[in-house]
Formats: sequence, structure tokens, C-alpha cells
Amino acid sequence: MAEPTETRVAVYIDFDNVVISQYDHEHGRGSFIKEKARTATGDTAGKLEVATVDIGAILDYASSFGALAITRAYADWAAPANTRYQKQLINRAVDLVQLFNTSGTKNGADIRLAIDVVEDLFRIQDISHVVIVAGDSDYIPLAQRARRMGRVVVGIGVEGSTSSAFKNACDEFSYYEQVAQLNVVDEPAVIEEPTKKAPRRASAEAASTDPQRDSHAVLQRAMEARKNDDVDGWVVASALKQQIKRLDAGFDEKKLGFKSFTDFIKANASIVELQEDGQNRRVRLRSRD
Repeated sequence: MAEPTETRVAVYIDFDNVVISQYDHEHGRGSFIKEKARTATGDTAGKLEVATVDIGAILDYASSFGALAITRAYADWAAPANTRYQKQLINRAVDLVQLFNTSGTKNGADIRLAIDVVEDLFRIQDISHVVIVAGDSDYIPLAQRARRMGRVVVGIGVEGSTSSAFKNACDEFSYYEQVAQLNVVDEPAVIEEPTKKAPRRASAEAASTDPQRDSHAVLQRAMEARKNDDVDGWVVASALKQQIKRLDAGFDEKKLGFKSFTDFIKANASIVELQEDGQNRRVRLRSRD
């Protein structure tokens, strides 16, 4: 159970809007409609691949504001351009809201999304942050209403397809391109072996993954998400561990063979540095000059 003082975040993604905007950003304004990319046939299948939206990056960024209490994505999930995302969205526990495309262009996501946000904010009082992933000026009244209700509004939109008025209506705003860049993880360096090795697992899933490599990746993702906590890039160790748990609920340094989280950090000295002052511990990404 989350601690009462922990900030809680609700994420609402106008998925059609993001997919269309990213496609147009990569291939030219109006290309998605002109090339009928929704069907993902012919050349558009490859072009959609080039314009793939990194869902993980969006959710990782949203989690930097607090624990994700609600995550919803609105789209016509029968459309081939959106269908290919279903599995990864479900794997990240995103609630898929089906919206049928009745006009050929608009699916009414803005209306449904806005109704859900206001209803959720009245119903769930401890939601502190609302993340709106879109860019239409249609969402300005929603952002203003959420702010009047005392919530922090964070906007994410694709550059070139986002209304400047929507940006100004948010407390914080980032372009998708900036958010996606935060999720770029370097190839892991060799991690020092802990004093006690974690027990082997016999499952097929365990055999197909590398826990040490995964832990390296989630550490770096967590650091990227929290590195703006301090002007010098330092993150309190307890806050860092909390962020890692948000990104990977199954993370446990003891299962990796480490006696403590501090030992885990020290074993990853190739990517982070540790500052200790009595019981106070802070972590920072190592500079790569």
C-alpha cells in the first residue's frame, strides 16, 4: 500500500492523437490522413514502425511525479495502426478505452477523456498530478479545470502538433521527443559480483532474462526520471529506490544477492556515484564526458 504522503498520478493518453502526431512529425504534416496510415497497409506499415511511440518512456516519465494510480489510453483499438500497441500497453497495466471512429477522422477521445478525468478527480481525492498526453487545444478547458481543483497538470505532446495554448494551460509541459530521450539506456557495463549469489530459478522465463542486466537498465531509467530533483543531479537514495519500484514492482536487491540497496548502488559504480554522510545517502549519474 502506498504511503499517505506519497504523490499519486493519473495518466490519460489520447492515443490516436499521439500516433497521428508522431507519424506526421516523422513523415510530414497531414501524412497520416493523406496516406491512410490507420490501415497500416503497404508502405505505411514500415512508416508506422519508424514513427513508433515509446509507451514505456511516457509512463516512466509520469512515474517521476509519483505512484501511477490511473493509466488509461483512448483509441479505436480495432484500427491496425493502434492494434500493434495493445500488448505492451496491457503489459504496463494501462487500461484500454475503446472509442469507435464514426467520422473517419475524429473518435471523440477528447470528450470521453475529459469526462473521465473530472469524474476521477471528484471520486479519488488523493490524486495529486494529472498527466495529459495529447496536444489539442480541446484539452485547455480540462487542464484549467483540473488546476482549479488543486491538481498539478502535466502535459506531453508531439512537437509540431501541440497547441501553444495547451502548453500554457499546464503547470508543466514536455515534448514527447524529450521524454523519449530520457528512456534511452546505455549498454550495461560489467557489474561486480555480490558476495552472495542469488539462487538459480528453474523457470523458462528466468532462463530467458538476465536479472543483472535488467537491474542495470531500471537503475538508469530511474536516475534519468529523477535527475532533476536537485540542480546538481543528486537523488536521495530512498527516493531512488521508490522510483525503481514504480518502474519495476518486482525489484528486490536481495533477490539479486545484495545485502542492502546501498550495496546494489555500489555494485553499479560504473553508471552512478554514491555520496554518504552518516545515514544520508545520495546518488547521481556519472558524467560521461
